[in-house]
Amino acid sequence: MAVLITVAAVPMTMWAQANATEDKSAELMQQFRDLQKEVVSLRAEVTALKKEKSAPAPAADAVSPPAQSGAVSTASSSAASALLGGASLSGFVDTYYGYNFNQPKSQANTLRLFDAQNNQFALNMIELNLDKPPDPTNSRLGYHLGLGAGQAMNVVNATDPAGLGFAQYLKEAYMSYLAPVGKGLQIDLGKFVTPFGAEVIETKDNFNYSRGLLFNYAIPFYHYGLRAKYSLNDKYSITGFVVNGWNDILDGNTGKSYGVVLGWNPTKKISIAQGYMAGPETVGTNSHWRQLNDTVITYSPTAKLTTSVNFDYGRGDRLTGIPTPVFWTGIAGYVKYAFNDLYAVATRYEYYNDHDGFTTGTAQHLNEFTGTLQRVVAHHLITRLEFRRDSSNRPVFTKGTTPVIGQNTMAAGLVYSFDSRETKF
Repeated sequence: MAVLITVAAVPMTMWAQANATEDKSAELMQQFRDLQKEVVSLRAEVTALKKEKSAPAPAADAVSPPAQSGAVSTASSSAASALLGGASLSGFVDTYYGYNFNQPKSQANTLRLFDAQNNQFALNMIELNLDKPPDPTNSRLGYHLGLGAGQAMNVVNATDPAGLGFAQYLKEAYMSYLAPVGKGLQIDLGKFVTPFGAEVIETKDNFNYSRGLLFNYAIPFYHYGLRAKYSLNDKYSITGFVVNGWNDILDGNTGKSYGVVLGWNPTKKISIAQGYMAGPETVGTNSHWRQLNDTVITYSPTAKLTTSVNFDYGRGDRLTGIPTPVFWTGIAGYVKYAFNDLYAVATRYEYYNDHDGFTTGTAQHLNEFTGTLQRVVAHHLITRLEFRRDSSNRPVFTKGTTPVIGQNTMAAGLVYSFDSRETKF
C-alpha cells in the first residue's frame, strides 16, 4: 500500500513542479515585454532631446508666441496699476484739419463749437484721466480726475469765471463713495459731465467726428455738485443729482438745480434713458426755472449695426421783449455700421428749433446731415473722414462775407488713445 501511494505521488509532484516552472516563465516574459516598452520610450525621448539641442537658437528680435506676449502685456498692465496705487491712467490726443466750402472770411464754421476752425490744422483736445473707482473689496472710496486742453475744453468751460484759473483745464474732478446699500449706491461729489444727450465730449466715443446741434445747444456740458447712482438690477438703474446748475462751478444764484435719469434695458439690444432737470438758471434770481427733458433710445439689432434717437425739449428762461417763457426743441437720429474691427461708416441727421433764439442767438429752424468714414489703425489710432451739411431758414452762415442759408464742410480727424488697463501696448 505504501509502495502504491509513493508511486502515485511521484507524477503529481512532477506536474506541480511543471506548472510552477510555466508560471515563472510567463512572469519573466511579461517583465521582458515591459522592459522593451521602456527602452522604446527612452529612445524616443533621447531622439527628441538631440533634435532640440541641435535646433538653432531664436533670433534676439524674434516675436514671442501669442500666449507669452499676452502674459508680458498682462504683467505690464499689472505693474502700471501697482505703480499708480491701483488707479488707471488713460488719455488721448485729438487733432483735425477742417475745410469750409463757403470760405468764410472769419475762417470759422458757423454754429460749430468743437470743430470751429476752418482751412487749418487744429487741436480739438488733449485729455489725461486718473481713475480709481470705489470697490467694496479693497476700498469704498475712489476718485476720478480728468484734465484737458484745446478747443473742446475752451468750449466746455467757457462760462467759468476767469478767476478760477486752473479750472479751465478740469473736465471732471470728483470723489466717490460706494455706500453698502443693496448692490452698492455710488455717491459722487465734485465736477462731472452731464448725463444727458446721445453724444459726449470725447470724439473717440461718438459715431461722428463733429458734435451735433443738440449736444452743442440743447443740453449742458457739465455740472458741479452731488450725484448718486444705483442699479436696481440688470434692467433698471437710476441716477439723481443736486447741482449748481448748467455749466456752473460757481452758482449765479442761491437756488439749486435738480435732475434724474432713469435707465431701462428691456433686452440686450435695446436701451432707453429718460432724463429730466429743473432749476433756476438766471443770475441773481431764483425765479423762471429752466426745465429740460432728454430722451435717448438705442437699438442694436446686430453686433455690427447700431441705431440711436435723441429728443430734447427745454423751456423756462425769459428774454426781454418776449412775455412768455422761451423754448427750444430738437431731434437727432444716428446710424453706425461696422464692417469689421477696422472700418465703419456712420450718419447723423438733426432738426433743431430754436424758437426764440435763446440758445443759438437767432430764432431759426436748423437742419444738419453728417456722413463719416472711420478707419482704425494699430488699435490705438482712430482716423475719420467726414462731410457735413448745415442749413437754416435764416441766413446765419457766410460765404466769404455774404450771408447765406447753408454751409458744407469737410474734416479729417486723428485721435490717438491709450489706457493702462489694456493688455495690448
